[in-house]
Amino acid sequence: MDGFAGYKAGMTHLIMIDDKPNSPTEGMEISVPVTILEAPPLGIAALRVYERHNGGVRAAGEAWSEKLDPYLARSIAVPKNKRGVSLDDIGAKIEKMEELRLIAHTNPRFLTGVPRKNPDLMEIQVNGSGIEDQFELAKSLLGSQAPISSVFGSGSIIDVTAITKGKGTQGPVKRWGIMLQKRKHSRGGKRRHIGNLGPWHPHHVRWSVPLMGQMGYHQRTEFNKRILAIGSDGGEITPEGGFPGYGIVRGEYAIVSGSVPGPNKRLVRMRYAVRSKGADVKTPEVLYVSTDSKQGL
Repeated sequence: MDGFAGYKAGMTHLIMIDDKPNSPTEGMEISVPVTILEAPPLGIAALRVYERHNGGVRAAGEAWSEKLDPYLARSIAVPKNKRGVSLDDIGAKIEKMEELRLIAHTNPRFLTGVPRKNPDLMEIQVNGSGIEDQFELAKSLLGSQAPISSVFGSGSIIDVTAITKGKGTQGPVKRWGIMLQKRKHSRGGKRRHIGNLGPWHPHHVRWSVPLMGQMGYHQRTEFNKRILAIGSDGGEITPEGGFPGYGIVRGEYAIVSGSVPGPNKRLVRMRYAVRSKGADVKTPEVLYVSTDSKQGL
């Protein structure tokens, strides 16, 4: 599998040995801010194949598992073999297919601290030397639970995608960072607006003019994050009193260096880095993970 998903629990810091080549602190102990992602196993509900069409790809068929999570019906209308496609049908024409992806879903009801029942669904591409190998792997995963340790390891370089914090409608000063107008230039004491909407020609307001509007709640991707540790017991990294706004990390987790978009409890999708400058680095040597209370006590 080329990716995974988890829920943002919160941030803390850890002490590790700096293993970055040519760093001024190479080989020394450093403090690193990290984000904790609770990442329980993903349920594999179906596999979907794509064929070449008009310079791109289009769905050619899908096969669903007979063992589906009962809460999956809360998110989608589970198809009942509407296309008449089975694993045998897909296997017969797999050589002509271009891509193969898995339809996976999270399990927030029992395995996370997120107070929701509806699973989140996503497509995850399957890697392999050929489409036949990908199909055999997908068949073995169909209907099972895939842990994060089967996808990523400590030291993996990943990209993270999430929906940022929503800040509602904001003016141009906060949204775009323009300067406040001077006292002489303001009209009626109003200083938090732009001086004009642009030139006469063209006869429309250009996209580059800073205006008020929605700020936040956008999908954003951050590149080249590093997984510093993966574990199966969330109690090892849960601070005293739990993470504010999230609670206790119950099961499997991933520690990602730096910050991650979005507030606590938000879904975070991970994939192998597409702009990585090199291969995955060696396994980080983590000495200490802070579990001090984050409640301000």
